Amino acid sequence: MNIQAHNSTKAFAGDKKVGKSLLTRPENKLKQWLIPGIPRTIETYHLTMGTLVWSAVNILIAFHVRDNPALLWGVSLMIVLQYLTDLLDGELGRQRETGLVKWGFYMDHFLDFLFLCSLVFVGYMLAPGGTEAWCFALLVILAAFMVNSFLSFGATNEFEIYHYGFGPTEMRVVFILINTFLIQFGTANLDLLIPATVGICLAGLVIQSYQIHRKLWNHDMRVKNATM
Repeated sequence: MNIQAHNSTKAFAGDKKVGKSLLTRPENKLKQWLIPGIPRTIETYHLTMGTLVWSAVNILIAFHVRDNPALLWGVSLMIVLQYLTDLLDGELGRQRETGLVKWGFYMDHFLDFLFLCSLVFVGYMLAPGGTEAWCFALLVILAAFMVNSFLSFGATNEFEIYHYGFGPTEMRVVFILINTFLIQFGTANLDLLIPATVGICLAGLVIQSYQIHRKLWNHDMRVKNATM
């Protein structure tokens, strides 16, 4: 059987993430503690669709956050709620055998992107004049991380979203820390903070892209050499 035919017969693995993050172990314990308390009337798709609510609240807050930066506590709360529903939806389906695997893969990550956009929109509305382009650049780079993961998954059937122990959960922690900093110390340093964040994220994207490139290149070269 050639490699293309072999890959086409592989089972869909979008519900199985490869690798671990710094917080994987406590996350697993948290899931096992919370799942039994979820009522039977709540299905996995209810939790998945909750991201629409959390994103809408962020957008509403964004229109008022410049006049009242304390509203960033509300954004941080939405990050926590989105984290919990995102953490539990797939596990709920697996434990109760009621999951919608392919729908869940598609909708979960599509809504993750919408939630990310809502967070960047908050930053855009809060940012001082002249830094709006940096907010757009940040959205492009963060979206590129997701695109990289999906393209790599399409080529390998291995869904890898953790790199050097850093994944979506750790990114949420960073957003909450940034919100806390802005509430405590104001937005005067945003003109420096946003470009610095863009620079750090861009460096991470370059490293991630290079790793995926090397992995796929080495795989294809092995296949090529084996057929020569």
